[in-house]
Order: sequence, then C-alpha cells, then structure tokens
Amino acid sequence: MLDESLEPGWLSEEVKTGTTIIAIEFDGGVVLGSDSRVSAGETVVNRVMNKLSLLHDKIYCALSGSAADAQTIAEMVNYQLDVHSIEVGEDPQVRSAATLVKNISYKYKEELSAHLIVAGWDKRGGGQVYVTLNGLLSRQPFCGRRLWKLLRLWVC
Repeated sequence: MLDESLEPGWLSEEVKTGTTIIAIEFDGGVVLGSDSRVSAGETVVNRVMNKLSLLHDKIYCALSGSAADAQTIAEMVNYQLDVHSIEVGEDPQVRSAATLVKNISYKYKEELSAHLIVAGWDKRGGGQVYVTLNGLLSRQPFCGRRLWKLLRLWVC
C-alpha cells in the first residue's frame, strides 16, 4: 500500500464538473475548442458530446450551460443564418451570427441557461471571436470559459 503522504494532492481533491470552452483569434482565422463532458450536478452523464456547433459554413459557436438550451439557440441561429444568406446571396458576417445569439440569449434570459462563444471567419473582418453574456456583445482576441459548480470564470 502506498504511503498517503506520497500521493499527489489532486488524487484527494473533490471532482469538479463543468464546461471548458475556448476561442482564439489569429491572423488567418480562429481556433475553437472544448471539453466533451456533459454533467448533471456532480455526475458526468455523457463523456462524448460535441460542444462546438456549426452556425454557418465558416461560423461556429462553443456551447456551455444547459446542453439543451445551448443546442436550441445554436439551431435557431443556424436556421436564421441559412435564410439570411439565401435572401442576401452571400455568406453572413460573424458579427451578425453573434448578434443573433446575443438577442436570443437576452430575450429569453429568464428561461434559458446557456452561454455561447461565437467564432468564425468572414471576408470583411477575417477571424473573429465574440462573447455574448446578458445582452453584452464583445469582440475579443481570445476568450475562454470554465464553469464549475460554484465558480463561473470568463477569461477574455
């Protein structure tokens, strides 16, 4: 049996569940990443979920919060961007996608529990990263979110 004093500290720490999402803007585009776990309270209920959702050809969002709420917002924005691009005859701007996410999130802020990072590339602005939170829309060169039970941290 191992001596407990030789064990690393992280072995005895409480397991923290939550979402990690990150987006980084660079000269030629963006890099978007996430973990793949879905938790309910302190229980991991799904170890393999894609938390990056396609909004349009070159625009994605990273999902956090309630999986159902975040996916619903992404699907609504995807539909609206598809219709918009057909009507206008060109690809939508990343800022337009982020504005749609912000508007839906703010309008239904009492009913929804989701926070998204919108990132992508368009011919006008190149690679762009937007964070949407409580009616705020902010472009950042990088943004990340780590969501734990008691700690909500945005790094922008």
